[in-house]
Parts: sequence; structure tokens; C-alpha cells
Amino acid sequence: MGRALLRISVVYFMLGISIGLYMSFTHVFSLATVHVHVNLLGWMSLALVGIIYHLYPTLEKNVLAKSHFWLHNLGLPVMMIAIALAIQGVHPIFFPIATLGGLATLIGIFCFGFNVLINTPKREA
Repeated sequence: MGRALLRISVVYFMLGISIGLYMSFTHVFSLATVHVHVNLLGWMSLALVGIIYHLYPTLEKNVLAKSHFWLHNLGLPVMMIAIALAIQGVHPIFFPIATLGGLATLIGIFCFGFNVLINTPKREA
């Protein structure tokens, strides 16, 4: 799972930087929130999680890790797409959809946090 998260994080990195370059070319910065969240919650967070799972392989073998993986990777795209559509004025329904995506991502992150707190070794021998 660590390898998969690292690979997914690179996709978010490319997407986030592309959004930033688009805003730079057009001088329209309405997608700044999406740009920042894709880079922070997609690229940076998932890369760090992937590295942690690589360093502690037993962490990726439980239901908390699997829950984090799916909640984060389903919630984040829903949140980002919904925020982009809401900001562009497509329809106000996308604001609560973004909140639901964010909630799924948050629950996934809490699964990761509890997994690390509960299942990492207390001391290195």
C-alpha cells in the first residue's frame, strides 16, 4: 500500500502544479483553494503516508490502513471537484458535496492517525 500511495501522490503533484501553472497563465486565481488542497492533501500528505507505511510495513496490513486508503482517495477527488465546480458557480449543491468529500477525507486521516498511534512500536530495540 505504501508504494501505491506514493504513486498516487505523484499524480496529485502533477495535477496540483498544473492547476497552479494554469492560474499563472490566465491570471485567474479562483482555483487557488483547489490548488493548495491538491498539493497538501494529495501530494504531500499521501507521499508522507506512503513513506511511513514503507518504514512500518505492519501498519498497512489492518482495517485502519485500508479504511484510510479508500476514504482519502475517494473523498479528496470528490471534495476537489466539488469545490472547483462550486467556485466556478456551476451550482450551490456542490458546496455540501465538497463538505461530504472533506468529511470522508477527514475520517480517513483519523484512521491513519489512530493506526500510527496504536500500532507503531513504542520503542526501537
